[in-house]
Parts: sequence; C-alpha cells; structure tokens
Amino acid sequence: MNHLQKLITPLILKWVSLDYVFNNSRSSKTILWASGSFHIAQKVRFYATKKKSKLEQECNIPRAVRKEAQAALLEYLHSTRSLQFMDAEYMSKNSPFFLSKLLERVDNETDIRSSLTRFLRYHPINEFEPFFESMGLKPCQYLSFLPRDLMFLNDDLGLLDSYHVLCNYGISRNKIGRIFAEAPEVFRYDPGVLDLKLRSFQGVGLDQSNVVKLVSASPHLLIGNVHKEFFEVVEKLKTAGVEYSWIEAQLKGNSIDWCQLLDLMCFLNGLGLTDEQLGKLICQVPHLLFDCSGRTTFLLIGFLSKFGFEKPELLDVFLHLPQIPIKTFVFNMRQCYQFLIEIEMPVVEIGNIVHSYPTLLGSCVLKKATSLLTILNTGKKRLCSVIKENPEFLRNLVRGAKVEKLPTAEEEVRSKMMKMKFLLDLGFAENSSEMEKALKVFRGKGVELQERFDCLVNAGLDRKHVASVLKIYPQILNQRKEVLEAKIDFLVNKLGYPLSALVSFPSYLNYTIPRIRLRLSMYNWLRDQGMVDSRLALSTIIASSEKLFMKAYVNPHPKGLEVWQDLKREIYTD
Repeated sequence: MNHLQKLITPLILKWVSLDYVFNNSRSSKTILWASGSFHIAQKVRFYATKKKSKLEQECNIPRAVRKEAQAALLEYLHSTRSLQFMDAEYMSKNSPFFLSKLLERVDNETDIRSSLTRFLRYHPINEFEPFFESMGLKPCQYLSFLPRDLMFLNDDLGLLDSYHVLCNYGISRNKIGRIFAEAPEVFRYDPGVLDLKLRSFQGVGLDQSNVVKLVSASPHLLIGNVHKEFFEVVEKLKTAGVEYSWIEAQLKGNSIDWCQLLDLMCFLNGLGLTDEQLGKLICQVPHLLFDCSGRTTFLLIGFLSKFGFEKPELLDVFLHLPQIPIKTFVFNMRQCYQFLIEIEMPVVEIGNIVHSYPTLLGSCVLKKATSLLTILNTGKKRLCSVIKENPEFLRNLVRGAKVEKLPTAEEEVRSKMMKMKFLLDLGFAENSSEMEKALKVFRGKGVELQERFDCLVNAGLDRKHVASVLKIYPQILNQRKEVLEAKIDFLVNKLGYPLSALVSFPSYLNYTIPRIRLRLSMYNWLRDQGMVDSRLALSTIIASSEKLFMKAYVNPHPKGLEVWQDLKREIYTD
C-alpha cells in the first residue's frame, strides 16, 4: 500500500474542509488554516464515534477512502455483475482485506471511486474472495476454498442458493463462513434439501431462533444424517428430564460430535443408570456430556477399566461423582496416580487405592511429590506406608493446606543412630556443628555410608584423609558405591590422572562423568591448539561455572564454540 499513504493526506484535508463548512456554526473557536497545511486551535473529532470492526482496524483504511472504495465495489458487483443488491452491499462493506488489496492497484490520488470503477471495468476480480471474507473468513482461511476454474459467483448457483437459504432462515451472514469451513457439503445440496433439513429441527420442538443458534454452533448437524443422531440425543435428554434450554447453554459455540454423545449416553444407561439418575448426573456434574463431546468421560472410563473396574464399580463411581467439572476430576485422578508413581508405591498398592478411593483421588489437587517429601521431612518408603495405612491422609497434602511434618518413625531413629555412630568412628565430635551438617546432608542408611566410605579407602586413599574430606564435603557419600568406583576408575584409567589428584581436589567426586568428559575433552583440544596453559589444575578445568569456562577458554578461539557444541552433543548423546 505504498501509494495509499499518499492518498490519506489530501483526502483528509478535503474531508476536514467540508466538515468545517457544514459545521462552522457549532464552534466559532475552531480555526483552520489550509495553505498547504492545517492547524487546529481546538481538538476536532475527525472520525465518527462508531467503533471499527476488527478487520477494518487491521487493514487501517481511512474512513473516506473506505467509503469511496465500497461504493465502487458495490456498483461493480450489483450493476456490472448482476448480483443481488443485498449480497453486493454486504460484500462491499465487509471485505476490508480485499478492499485493501484492491486499493494497492489504484494510481489516482484524488478520485478513488472513479479510479476503482475504471479499474474494475477492465480488470474483473475473483468475486469469491470478497464473498468468503464477508462470510467471516480471513484470506488464510479461505484460500484453499477458492475454485480453480471460476471467478464469478453467478457461475456457482448451488453455492449462492445455499447461501441465500441460510440467510433467509435467519443465520447471520458473518457466521456462514464457519458453516462453509466445517461443513462444505452443505453448499452442494440439490435445491430444497438444505431448507428441508433446517425445518426438520423445528419438528422436534425447537423454534427458529434456537435452530439458528444450534446450526451456527454445530454446522456438522447439516451433513448427512447427523441431525438424526442429534434428535436421538435430544429425545434421550428429554426422557431424562433435561430441558433443551440446558442443552443450548452447553454448546458455547463448540462443534459437537453427536454420535459420540449418543454412544456415551447409551453406555451410561448400560451401566445401570436409570433415566432419572442419568438426568440428575448430567446436570450436577458440569460438562459430563459436552466436554470434548464426552471424550473426557470416556477417558475416565478407560482409566478406571485399566485397573479392572467392572460395571457395578463404574456405576458406583458415577453415582458418587463430586460436583466439579469432569475435566478437573479426571485431571486430579491422573495427577494422584502420577504422585503415587513418583513416591515409588508398588503398582498393586496403587491399584488397591484407586479401586477403594476413586472419588477421593478425583477430588484432591496434590502438591508436588518433591515438595511434600521435603515438607514432611520423610522418605518415599515411609510416605507410601502412611498412605497405604490411611489413604484419606491424601486430603492433608492438597494445595493450599498446611502440611505438618510426620512424627519420627522408629526406623528413622535407628537409622540416625547408625549414622551418628559412623560419624563418631570417623572422628566427628558428638553434637558438633560438623556432625549436624553431615546428618542433614547424608542420604542413606548407616550401613550404606560405611560401605561407600570403605570403597574410597579400598581405592587407595588414606583413611584419615577421607575422614577429613568428608567433614568438608559430606555429600560425597550420597552416591552409590558403584558410582564412586566408576568416577575413580574414569579419573585414573581413562584420564590418566594419579589417585593423588583426589587429595588436592576431592570435590571431583561431586561432578558427573559427562561434565568431566566434556570439560577435559575441550581443554585437551584447546591445549593442542596452543590456546591454554598445559599445566591447568584439574579443579580449574572442572569446578568453574560453564559461563566462566566458556568466556575464559572456549570463546577466545574462532572455532571454540563450534567444537564445544559438537562435543556436548556427542558426550550427552552417548
């Protein structure tokens, strides 16, 4: 729209001058100077207060330009192309994207209407573009619908006939686009078929305004025999005591799979729910039927079936569903299941809890497992034991509830005593700050800690030195014996460092093998390039942060970042 910017200023000047002439009596304080420019002594409202449509705002066409262009397009569509006046007028006023594109091809800066009229006289347009846009579709939505071998609407009488049937029935023109997008078959019916389908809805007791809302929300009802499935659903709901006004409130503009809804209702009846129970359940549990056309309820049924629920058990679950959205109930149940998995509860025990307390699981919004373990100051095994003994304890773990620490168990007391004995044997002073720190950091039983300590000693490290190191880095013993052995083997046999390197840099054992490999591989490459000191300490290479390491060693080399990324992919993929 390069030239369009040139059109704006003269047109606004012309419009303002006319506005001044016709409205001069309104305010004697408004002064305009129009010697090539104008000045406003008092704020003047240039545009009408009517709010622009969203499409007009996006296209940003000035009001004066838009009116001229709409008039030219209306004249062309009605007088030249013989479209009905109502159709032509609506298309011209509700296709701002098309108008914007059309204005890009006009050169005259003073008389838009005449220029467009002359242009359209020699350059026929694809009438389907403004037609689809006026129906509520954007260019990106209707491009795939444009016919390849047609330009003029009058060449597709079936499309126009269905369009007029929908308009005459009372469906807003700007909502017909959705019907076309979701149910294009509707616009290929033989004459009279679409009208019969629309009027068939009134045969089940719906008035015309309800049919308009229904079809606008669920265009698929106009395809094939889907409307018959809808009639069956409505009939079953009426039998269950549900009013149509309630059904209408559930649609909310969403497309509904009525066949799936019918299957769900038949399934619920098959469980043993009476019509009265079914109607009460549908009304008290939000979206039981209409959330994803019943798909969410089927997900619940599938989830419970995996745990071996039979029909009587499923019936009991539905009879006792809490009055919360079915989507929330299913989400809560799956989150609770995931929580039990995360605390490593045996599958058999999880199945027992799901079987016995499905309503409880669907009603609880639990905190994260990691957070709860910290707050409760307990381990997974003990938490599993507490929940197994009393599943109602889960209600104490919901979000927003104040969670209290679990009382200390006898096993935990014994474990703590063993840890204290282990630390005393290492030379820790009883009740010292070093011992308290170690007790808080250590994870594992006293026997396991002793085994990990012996692993370091058996590798060749001095017993007293290991004990002194653990006072500074007690977390070293939180790793399994196999992990510690692997790190020592990697240091000595893969990297070629002597065991004495652990004496000067014991925190080496705190880092993962992939990190160590990456840092040393990069260091060796940089050393071969002559970019780093060949005598860098192991601690300098491994312990520094990644940001500092890259800034100091990787980035200075032109290919450093590329090599770093390649090594990272290779090592972490392995």
